[in-house]
Amino acid sequence: MTTDIALITAGQMYRYYLRQVVVGDGRRPARTPLAKAQEEAGVPAGRWMGRGLAALGLAAGDVVTEAQLRNLFGEKGRHPHADLIEADQLAAGKSPKAAWKAGALGRRVKVTGVDFVFRPQPTIYLLWALGDDETRRVIEAAHERAIERVLEWIEDQVAVIRFGKDGVYQVRPPGGLVAARFRHYEARSGMPLLHDHLMLSVKGQRPGGKWGSVHSEVLFENTVAASALYNEIVMAEVCEALRLASEPRTVTAGRRPVMEIAGVPHELIRWTSRRSDQIAACLAELEHEYVTAVDDDGNLKFAAAVSEQARAKLNRIAAKMTRPPKQQTRPLAQLRAWWKTSAILTSGVAVDVINSLIERARAAAAAIRARVAAVVDVALAAVDVTAMVFVMNKDGFFHRRHLLAEARRHLALVLRGHRREPGLDEEIVDAAIATHCLDISEPKTRRGHMPAYRFYTARWPLADLPTRRRPPDAELDPSHRPPAGPGDPDTPRLPLEPGEWDIPRVPLLYDRAVIASTVLSARLGAARRTGRALYDDVVVHQQAAMPEQLLLFAQEQPPPAARPAVDLAALRTDLEALELTADQIGRIGRAFATVGDEARRRVRKPARPNPGGVPRAHQPDEQRAHRPHQPRAGQGPGAPG
Repeated sequence: MTTDIALITAGQMYRYYLRQVVVGDGRRPARTPLAKAQEEAGVPAGRWMGRGLAALGLAAGDVVTEAQLRNLFGEKGRHPHADLIEADQLAAGKSPKAAWKAGALGRRVKVTGVDFVFRPQPTIYLLWALGDDETRRVIEAAHERAIERVLEWIEDQVAVIRFGKDGVYQVRPPGGLVAARFRHYEARSGMPLLHDHLMLSVKGQRPGGKWGSVHSEVLFENTVAASALYNEIVMAEVCEALRLASEPRTVTAGRRPVMEIAGVPHELIRWTSRRSDQIAACLAELEHEYVTAVDDDGNLKFAAAVSEQARAKLNRIAAKMTRPPKQQTRPLAQLRAWWKTSAILTSGVAVDVINSLIERARAAAAAIRARVAAVVDVALAAVDVTAMVFVMNKDGFFHRRHLLAEARRHLALVLRGHRREPGLDEEIVDAAIATHCLDISEPKTRRGHMPAYRFYTARWPLADLPTRRRPPDAELDPSHRPPAGPGDPDTPRLPLEPGEWDIPRVPLLYDRAVIASTVLSARLGAARRTGRALYDDVVVHQQAAMPEQLLLFAQEQPPPAARPAVDLAALRTDLEALELTADQIGRIGRAFATVGDEARRRVRKPARPNPGGVPRAHQPDEQRAHRPHQPRAGQGPGAPG
């Protein structure tokens, strides 16, 4: 994710935020005024955001002062101008207790806010760090607009204020929320990392005007969807403003690809990944300790393989263990000059490439947009989104927020940097729920009746696939086990070298999710025999959203000879036993190609004339959305047989 979240407590406000975060993660000298410390650190002043500012006498874009931060976040949720309000009340003859209450925003709370950290994709902040001033300003503006859109979505669709006994009543804050945004320019390693801390206050007004507290658990639950929304918007804003395009990049084999700016050398990403290398080395050691840890009786404490959930927790531990100390902050102009020099000397990328990053990215974007159209088919997107969420979530159960996050990832993957129609992500989720999801909720509380907490699973015949991966059956190498008793020799663990131990890991789910969505997309494409125009859209969709080895349609190749039909029952049996080795993925891919051949035979029509055989260039305004297909009686995913 490119969005992190953490709680802000009253004590943390003084120990961490007022000393470090507000001055670019540097070290604020004691008794130094905030404005002077920010000027010395070379970071801009914090700015207020949110629709709830009007109720507090503030305006969007106002500078955040230290007194306001102390009151709202450090004094258990008081009015930002509580000092002035209390002084006025005392001057009017009010008692100290009444004066203090006048400056309060409802009840005092220990958790005063949440800290969202937004950072764009690596290739975006590389262009920001190594490009010219105009490119830097465009990217910063896109970064700010994306944060604003995410905050608006949180205000309108996520945040709820609980009140009544045991919080039985939950309402949206009609007046919006209040947040303070602080910009940072670098990571702890000194490498470029454009990111903003959005300190969101939990205080909000209920419809009657009383102040309450936003339920922080809801904010944590929707962090992935917020991250996907930010990624999608910032990429589209940057690509549209600078005439660029995005492409998928596989960071870890078997895991979900990430969208990056096309044409930016990936060697530059490695140049900024000093922290990643340190974390990876520490993670390997932690994984070895995890799979070899024993109790007093010599039995393994944990599982014999590292699951995705365990690996994520170990990765967080490794990040904390390898976290370097804070460095002295420097002005942005000085940082940009140092970054460019360091990239030229140490990244391994040629000087002329670094000096012409934006031109190379625009050339790559022109090639992509001439080949791939920005076409979003809502029906096919609903299949992909549901299949991905069904396979990748534990036991195949999920909420609406999981579908929404996946729909935003899907749009970013298919649109390749184009802006989308407003509400298209919600439309895909509605189509997925209406067509491919089964509501299995058993609400026992008022919260269980809320649409956001309805429980779903997929309604396809493929729903009998096992969604939880089986750990490897092979026993661990005895030489990799720790000593069973005090008298046995110990195995040296340091120094750690990459690949020193063969850590057994549970196979990843992403490849299986891609396979499931590919099969279902092929079925839908075969069922929708509505002409060549629809077939073209299916081809474009597959080209944009699927890995090359799993493409079912080849637009420029002649149809192959007919092959025997695939036994889907046997195919499901193969999937149940799938452990996702390279050979197995190839075998399943070839089997699915047969399904695609059959679909191609059914939907293929004579091609429209194309003089010269030159691929037709798709213009940016060709984005269109197809409404969900409504199957006739006896057809569709829910039909029997």
